[in-house]
Amino acid sequence: MPWRELKPMDLKVMFIAEYLSEKHSFSRLCQDYQISRKTGYKWVERYELEGPSGLDERSRRRHNQTYVVPLVVRQAIIEFRSTGETVPGPKKIQNDLMKRFPGQDPPSKTTIYNILKAADLITSRPLRQRVAVYPKPLRKAETPNQLFSADYKGQFLTGAGVWCYPLTIMDHASRFLLACESMANTNLKETQQTFERVFREYGMPERIRTDNGVPFASTGRAGLSQLSIWWLRLGIIPERIEPGRPDQNGRHERMHRTLKSTFPKPPAIAWEAQQKHFDRFMQHYNHERGHEALGQKTPASCYTPSTRAYPEKLPEMGYASHVECYLADSCGIINRAGLRIYVGNLLRHQNIGMEMIKDGVWNVIFGPVILGHVNARDAKNGYVSIKVSPM
Repeated sequence: MPWRELKPMDLKVMFIAEYLSEKHSFSRLCQDYQISRKTGYKWVERYELEGPSGLDERSRRRHNQTYVVPLVVRQAIIEFRSTGETVPGPKKIQNDLMKRFPGQDPPSKTTIYNILKAADLITSRPLRQRVAVYPKPLRKAETPNQLFSADYKGQFLTGAGVWCYPLTIMDHASRFLLACESMANTNLKETQQTFERVFREYGMPERIRTDNGVPFASTGRAGLSQLSIWWLRLGIIPERIEPGRPDQNGRHERMHRTLKSTFPKPPAIAWEAQQKHFDRFMQHYNHERGHEALGQKTPASCYTPSTRAYPEKLPEMGYASHVECYLADSCGIINRAGLRIYVGNLLRHQNIGMEMIKDGVWNVIFGPVILGHVNARDAKNGYVSIKVSPM
């Protein structure tokens, strides 16, 4: 069929003429005209109902589009969005429309959103930077000091009107509560001081499990933070639960629920007395309260301090003999045989390893953590970027 030489109307007329001649089967006829049987039946039906005029091109606009938002409703939507102390979303605007126009169905939330967007009243939110996913499966701990868990209990106002962020550290296997500290914030300095005190008193664990919040993680390479870099140099492997999965640190969450039940309502404890309350809770939780998962034993009776003592001097990160080691400069860049590789500002002045996995390709590592890989063939002007995609 010479489709490009004929107009669509001509083709439809020719199709109907051949259909009426009954020279070919309907399937063969549709095949010759390169249309589906559904389209062929549609043409035939329109011709039989309306004659040749039924073959004219028709609007593809939806036939059931019966609702058009009235101008007064559109103006009300924009008014609700533009006035007031807060900026309402489509759901609240829909509710306000029901009050202003009783007895009239309001537009859907999607329609309201589209009207606001057309009026440039929707501001796109910046994409939230995500912490890198922890690459290894989380493992249980069968004996004390294999795994510590740590978290900040939800902040609350003390009776003095000051926010308190309780930092809790617990041994996973024995449920022994190692620390429950009143903190005025979640910054690195005070958090690190608390961990150092715990390490000096109880020794160091093999691993520490936390969520993805500050100061435990960051949006930098492999989700590392200054705190987790410190742990790695101490020989402690940081673990992070998946975002939105507090059940992966369920034992710690359960302890927090018990801690919360001891808070006075309303909070009437002054800041100076808050730590005394936490100290009493630790005494009761560790030494007096039996734990069902421990056979009604107390956590203190199941815990023994770690044999891994806290060092007086922070050791440098070391690597196996087959791993090349480079010191990152003050900008977080390592230099290898003319290649400049940016490992991140957080890793400045740290020893970084490069482990060859094939010719011209290396894994870039910090201790046991793989930061990504580099390929010398990707270098541009001496610089090569770390990639985290699978090889």
